[in-house]
Amino acid sequence: MTINLEWLRTFKAIYDTGTLTSAAESLYISQPGVSLHLNSLEAFTGYKLFDRSAKRMVPTERGKALYNFILEPLEKMQAVEQLFGRSSKADRTTISVGMCFETFQYTLEEHISKLPFNLIIKFGDYPEMQHDLDKGVLDLIVTPQKGEQKNLEYQPFSKEKIVLVSGSKLDDKPFLGFVSKGKIKEAADWLKQQTWYSTAADMEHLKRFWQLNFKYHIDFKPNYIVPNISSIVRCLRNGEGVSVIPDFLCRDEIRSGELKLLWEGNNVIENTLYFGTRKKTIYTDEVNQLKQIFSKKMG
Repeated sequence: MTINLEWLRTFKAIYDTGTLTSAAESLYISQPGVSLHLNSLEAFTGYKLFDRSAKRMVPTERGKALYNFILEPLEKMQAVEQLFGRSSKADRTTISVGMCFETFQYTLEEHISKLPFNLIIKFGDYPEMQHDLDKGVLDLIVTPQKGEQKNLEYQPFSKEKIVLVSGSKLDDKPFLGFVSKGKIKEAADWLKQQTWYSTAADMEHLKRFWQLNFKYHIDFKPNYIVPNISSIVRCLRNGEGVSVIPDFLCRDEIRSGELKLLWEGNNVIENTLYFGTRKKTIYTDEVNQLKQIFSKKMG
């Protein structure tokens, strides 16, 4: 039995993202495929590489050791693949962009077929994207976080608010009444009786919104855990559920009346979104074309 490179790629994706679902999304494969790769790798090594909890895949000591051993070789191989892809067809440039999955769906997905250059999209956490941008693996990132690498520069282009939304059929009069009268405890109690949606990999928006506006840690679990924020929006359409999500991901649905903007909160959470690029790049024209698409959609 020999080791398979795809097993190692999948292992790294699970380690980096923390869940099988997120790893599957980043690799564009099914979750059963991710599980199969991990099971095969664990069978090959003879060791358990992750402890499976309800929320995250927690690496074991053997898992941590394996990750540290394979990280640099896999990154070098990825760089080779990127460079080879650029040189394989001289008349068509390849640009690599890092962002969250939902941002890709909202902005670039509909434009890909019309771009005059090849495009590689990478999903991951923001520190990893900054590292890949600095090393030349990525050419552009969209991020709410600025790194400290001297080789990189960040250009603000949009803002996002983290807001409370609901399906259009929810009777929100009791909640709005509590809020207008400053009855925050009653508003929180009412919200806890509603049907909540969240994502498996990230409940930080909900936790932060609740803490800032109701002054205590969230003490309930969402009813439905779905793969990503785009799934939340689709589930909420013309329904009665509620969720806390970035406003730019549901603007169209709010305008059309499929969703309601319930509350921005007494303490509004607003993040600045940045374009991250290297200070020197030979792909200025291509990067600027992508920036225009983002700015038009999100500005």
